[in-house]
Amino acid sequence: MRYSERRSAPWLSLHGRRRKVNEMTIAKEIAGFYDTGQEAGRLFQGLGRIEFARMQELMQRYLAPLPAVVADVGGGPGIYAGWLATKGYEVHLSDPVPLHVQQARQASEKQPSYPLASAEAGDARQLAMPDSSVDAVLLHGPMYHLTEKPDRLLALAEVRRVLRPGGVLLAVAINSYASTIVGVVNGWVWDPAYMEMIREEISTGQHRCPTDWKLFTTSFFHHPDLLKSEIEEAGFQHELTLGIQGPGWMAPDFEAVWKDDARRQAILQVARLMEHEPAHSPHMLAVARKPSSDR
Repeated sequence: MRYSERRSAPWLSLHGRRRKVNEMTIAKEIAGFYDTGQEAGRLFQGLGRIEFARMQELMQRYLAPLPAVVADVGGGPGIYAGWLATKGYEVHLSDPVPLHVQQARQASEKQPSYPLASAEAGDARQLAMPDSSVDAVLLHGPMYHLTEKPDRLLALAEVRRVLRPGGVLLAVAINSYASTIVGVVNGWVWDPAYMEMIREEISTGQHRCPTDWKLFTTSFFHHPDLLKSEIEEAGFQHELTLGIQGPGWMAPDFEAVWKDDARRQAILQVARLMEHEPAHSPHMLAVARKPSSDR
């Protein structure tokens, strides 16, 4: 079945009319960053290679068994959503960037035997899904591109609303030490502007690239303890927070290392061995559940 034949999920029309969504938008600089289209290739180069391989492992470890419905909130161009669909999950993707939704639909068309159930523009703070309608939520970009705590808590509250009791949340966040570690490895910390950026990240979590640096866009970086605290404040039962990539991305000549099967497996093994120390990983995955008593 082609994506175009399945794209209208049942919840997109409630009581005979489309659910009204408030005017919630992402910051212009964030939209501009993603409008370049670079996100579609991120997981297939550099650090993204470890992230994709490890996220595949972790999703298989913690997602609900099949058959199950997964909402990929902030799903970008659909790399994770498409992979989950090939595993048999019913996947509904939403993202605030129109280009990402278009790319996700195009990717779905290329795997007609395993299409996405839906891919729609949407804001994590007001999901177009009914209460208790999904078994799992993958929450990626919202945890770091919603830079104010009330917005993140609102997104988490929406996730809790749409999850079935006992459903799992997999929330991805960026470590507050990420820029510091990569800055030391690459010698960027010698630049006073870069040093000021990482000082702000560590003290407040707010990431703002200096004018002369084009590394990332406006974001919030979490300390592992803060990530756990926010998830619990939103009413979830936090189970654990894991480091995704580990330190293997720092290996000299990483691209050549990754192409060698034995050395690639060693890097992944290091990530597994150190996953319970998330401070050593640029990205973290928090695993939490909606309480079974929460109806």
